[in-house]
Amino acid sequence: MADWATISSLATAGGTLVLAVATFGSIRSANRAARVAERSLLTQQRPILTPSREDDPVEHIRFVEGKVVDVRGHGCALVVADGNVYMAIALRNGGAGLAVLHAWRVQLWDPGRETRPEIDDFRRQSRDLYVPAGDTGFWQGAIRDRSDPDYEPIRAAIERGQRIAIDLLYGDHEGGQRTIVRFGAAADDAVDDDAGLAAVIRYWNVDGSDPR
Repeated sequence: MADWATISSLATAGGTLVLAVATFGSIRSANRAARVAERSLLTQQRPILTPSREDDPVEHIRFVEGKVVDVRGHGCALVVADGNVYMAIALRNGGAGLAVLHAWRVQLWDPGRETRPEIDDFRRQSRDLYVPAGDTGFWQGAIRDRSDPDYEPIRAAIERGQRIAIDLLYGDHEGGQRTIVRFGAAADDAVDDDAGLAAVIRYWNVDGSDPR
């Protein structure tokens, strides 16, 4: 004789299991759709900083003391004047969102040093600089304090015409998608063929997974 209570319990358990599996699948699908939507939104506001093109307009960049440097397309300016070190790079934003530059750091050129720099090593911009999507802009920085540990080696490298590496920390207009881009830069009187030019060496993602 059939045990209807047992059958009923098994049927209920089976139904519950089917419902649980369906709910789990629905949640996974919803989460996947949410991730796709989030990535699509971020793509629409992701900036990508590169050197400007050679035919882009010259950037006239003024520092707080009144010092003005002109930077041509795809170029940089590395200048020692009145004892101060002035640096600037002409930029282009190849991404879809506004790029906001937050901070920077500089070091002597070392092709073998390709580890991502620590955020705490960056110098905060005295004012946020921005580059609109699909447009040009610039970065500027200066070292004025003679006791700054970077002052003497960077000043000497510029005066000798040696290349230096400049790391820029930037992100989107909401403060997310932070990225570090490393530029190799050489002054106009550099000893190699890259005189007066800036070139991207590497990108690092700060807030997302790094592809490398």
